[in-house]
Amino acid sequence: MPEFSYDPPAGDPVILHEDARIIVVDKPSGLLSVPGKLEGREDCLMSRLEAFRPGALLVHRLDCDTSGVMIFARDKAAQGWLGQEFEKRRAKKSYVARVAGVMEAERGRVDLPLCADWEYRPRQKVDFERGRPAVTEWEVISRGEGETRVRMFPLTGRSHQLRVHMLSLGHPILGDPIYALGAAREFPRLMLHAERLGLHHPEGGGWVEFSAECPF
Repeated sequence: MPEFSYDPPAGDPVILHEDARIIVVDKPSGLLSVPGKLEGREDCLMSRLEAFRPGALLVHRLDCDTSGVMIFARDKAAQGWLGQEFEKRRAKKSYVARVAGVMEAERGRVDLPLCADWEYRPRQKVDFERGRPAVTEWEVISRGEGETRVRMFPLTGRSHQLRVHMLSLGHPILGDPIYALGAAREFPRLMLHAERLGLHHPEGGGWVEFSAECPF
């Protein structure tokens, strides 16, 4: 696995929506959601947002290499409410990815438990004994030369879930520095984008949906 060198893209946070209780941001690929544990990884979406909207509170996170919709809370009560939306699986998420190879089926479902591959961190792996339940539904958007564009709906929120589930089908996500090999790895970024997020708003409980245009 290549050594992780952190060179985050420049730029202010792109705010998709904000109101008295929440802030929705389009996270760029290559930027950590929260500060990393190692030195030199303090720059992250959370710290950049803090400069613009002091007091914004973390609700969930995206992998460093993944782009797309992230929601933050503006107060503790909203943070608790939104946390429950994710924990109770009421939040609905969809992602777009470009994967290696041409997928034959139009849609499918992957139900494979995942856990950390401690020997090769930060890798995750399928493990039927120690793994936690992980379920992803997917559908083909289009097929190209040697690749497929898919939309994925994670029904659980495990670390690297979409990346490992696509790999398990024999179609790693293009540009994945951890799970893709050879030509499939040689892309300028991980071709995975959090396209849409729907949940109940902490103010009144109405259903809201937010989307960020796919950059690839």
